[in-house]
Amino acid sequence: MAQPIVKYTLNKKGQIPEWIDMSDAAFAGLHGITGNKTGYIPKYESPQDMIFLGIATGDPDPDGTPDDYVGILTTKALLQSYITATGSTLKYKTTTATVTGIQTATTTGLSTAWGQTEYSGGLSTSTTTKHTASGVGTVATISTSGVTKVVVKTDTTTGDSSATTDTPIVIDAASTLSGVSTSVGIVTTTGTDNAGLAVTTTTTTDTTSYTYTDVTTSSSTSTSETTTDGVTTRTDTVTTTETTNYDTSYDYAAEATLLWDKYTALNS
Repeated sequence: MAQPIVKYTLNKKGQIPEWIDMSDAAFAGLHGITGNKTGYIPKYESPQDMIFLGIATGDPDPDGTPDDYVGILTTKALLQSYITATGSTLKYKTTTATVTGIQTATTTGLSTAWGQTEYSGGLSTSTTTKHTASGVGTVATISTSGVTKVVVKTDTTTGDSSATTDTPIVIDAASTLSGVSTSVGIVTTTGTDNAGLAVTTTTTTDTTSYTYTDVTTSSSTSTSETTTDGVTTRTDTVTTTETTNYDTSYDYAAEATLLWDKYTALNS
């Protein structure tokens, strides 16, 4: 009895079918994609609307298969074609984190000079030149949006008031911001206050969309002390690391080979 590569969905209970091989030698739950087409009555209803790749515990019965069975991939070429089609739809890419900058700042002084309530000197700091590098591929970007300003204006028969809340865009200092655009939404409501007087509230919301490069900065501190003739000197070294994510093309052939090799080994 062979163990084929199959396309399948969850069962009606939202569980992995028991006929899917969940051992370490097999694979399951890979390359999930909706089985439905946009704008049409769904062919697959929840929780069976996602199609996955896995290895079955046996061949499909020629007399009929369960509703969580979708199909079979019998050759490596069919497997690669399916993964490529899925990845093209879902825009697969390979993201690799690369250290693109390192800089250290070293502060030295007698131990008594550290932690002064009112600093009066005694510490010296030297900073290295930032070492930079680049990765392979295209710098990854993240596109998002958020509310950056809300103005609430309240009008009553006795006067008006206004309150503004600003929420600025915050990104890593090493990241680059681009594609900034703002849309404005206005909502007006009317009612009465506790005294029965008319109240009109106008809320103006600014939503800002933007893109930024996927760069993060982190720092670590190491401390050492040396004592000579009863005098202790402390040294703090702060290392700042800049990490950039780079995108490269997804290797569909390598993925197909990896999965096909698992299938072959399991059926040998």
